[in-house]
Amino acid sequence: MLAGFILVAALTGGRLVMLQLGEHADLALAASAQNSIEVSLEEYPRGRILDRNGQSLTGTYSTDRIVVVPHYIAEPELMARTLARILEVDAADVAPRLEVPGVLPYPLSPEQSNLIRGLRSRGLLVVPVMLRYGDQALAPHITGHLGKIYSDQELHELRTAGGRGYRLDDWVGKTGVERLYERYLHGERPTALVRTYRDATGRPLPGLDMVVEQRDDVRADIILTLDAEIQRAVEEVLAANPQRGAVVVSDVKTGDIVAAASYPNYAASDPVASTGGEGAEAEIFFDRTLALYQPGSIFKIVVAAAALEAAVADLETTFTCGGKKDPLITCWHTDGHADINLARAFAESCNPFFAKLGLAVGAQTLAEYAVSLGLSDQTIIGYQYERDMRQNFDLIKEPYNLVNASLGQGPVLLSPVQVNALVAAIANDGVYHTPRLVSRVQRSSGEVLLEFPFAEPEPVMKEETAQLMRRLMEMVTQDGQGVLAYFNDGGSAGKTGSAETGVTGQINAWFAGYFPLDSPRYAITILVEEGVSGGVSAAPLFREIASQINALQLQ
Repeated sequence: MLAGFILVAALTGGRLVMLQLGEHADLALAASAQNSIEVSLEEYPRGRILDRNGQSLTGTYSTDRIVVVPHYIAEPELMARTLARILEVDAADVAPRLEVPGVLPYPLSPEQSNLIRGLRSRGLLVVPVMLRYGDQALAPHITGHLGKIYSDQELHELRTAGGRGYRLDDWVGKTGVERLYERYLHGERPTALVRTYRDATGRPLPGLDMVVEQRDDVRADIILTLDAEIQRAVEEVLAANPQRGAVVVSDVKTGDIVAAASYPNYAASDPVASTGGEGAEAEIFFDRTLALYQPGSIFKIVVAAAALEAAVADLETTFTCGGKKDPLITCWHTDGHADINLARAFAESCNPFFAKLGLAVGAQTLAEYAVSLGLSDQTIIGYQYERDMRQNFDLIKEPYNLVNASLGQGPVLLSPVQVNALVAAIANDGVYHTPRLVSRVQRSSGEVLLEFPFAEPEPVMKEETAQLMRRLMEMVTQDGQGVLAYFNDGGSAGKTGSAETGVTGQINAWFAGYFPLDSPRYAITILVEEGVSGGVSAAPLFREIASQINALQLQ
């Protein structure tokens, strides 16, 4: 998707105009006017999207390209053949590109750059060009991608929102941060360009060669809470285990999201190609970190905490599990757990126990407690998205819903981000932090235009209840269904979940937990669509990601 455009500006005080060159014009970023020609050295004049440490999340990089000004090329056919030989491309492809001022789309090796400089042509200049999306791009579902303004309605909306200098066919943010912060990211003009001058007849002015200019622009950068190194580690783990799913990692003490990955991934540099064809956009752009799913046994965290808070049960409270023959609901354990207490039932994820515990807690209490834990709040600080109205914990109170709800099925819906915030609150002694994804908007000079502070921490659970829940979650990884999530360097705790999808044989596998045990720093939530179970499909990914993060901290 290296689409080109012409930047037209008058020599003195002229207004910068952008004209589309066509779908296949590649990187012909050019400008012409009565007395000057400007060639932009930026693929897209936009602000940067950076991680918490100032690293580019779009993989923005500088690379040598050839700037062409046709007026200075005396024999274009000969030059096309010469360049084709050096670049190892077809001369028929090069020739038409030498007819318009712009940047040739061909990557250059150091050797090729030197050979072209050695031609000593006034019409060619090898200079660094800034490309927005590179191989190191991360978190495309969060950062988003660009697309053209196709409709008058979209153009009107951009201008109404305070957009500057927009025209049809301009490139603007279509999803994610690129769209949400378009008004700040959009640049009025390139900050780096090649300029040359010509007379009234269009001929180059004698003695004036192409010059590279730098200038300021009004654009701003968006600083996210993501950590590029942790984000990269998470994406690599998902790519090595290619199943649809999501991972969220947050800082337990602040609520900052340091990694958020949805799989399958896509290339923001060419989003349409990433879909594998027209019609697949909804699948590839779908951000699973924000989507609502039935959490399965993950919701037993809520049921157990509600029972402990309401003094309905303690860790020794016992119910009978009849296995596959249990009269209330079946258990994964064919022969049943017999008489089992809360602590073991949590570690073993016993369905009959939690169905009975949910009935003891009651629908009203359970629904209200889920809301009090922040589970009905879909807010992410700095990142607005449309609320999913399907989430409604009042539905737990409807007839016949309580048993299924106690198992994280039926009307219970949560996103991976929400599950992660819940686990982080438990790891933080019952104190909830609203998830945050954007920290500030600032100029390259450091001037802060917009800041998103942390939300006030909110106690949502008694500290003693949180400590009991941490004990239960430790049992899950030490000798329960989540042993494959145990992290040796410092320990880990969490809860498995295996949610039925309504399709026979299809399970959405979950694991949500934190590490290390003594002083929890990170909460991690894993979702694997169509997995085997939480303990088999999601728990090992938790351990791998925790290991990767720990290794990064030791560097």
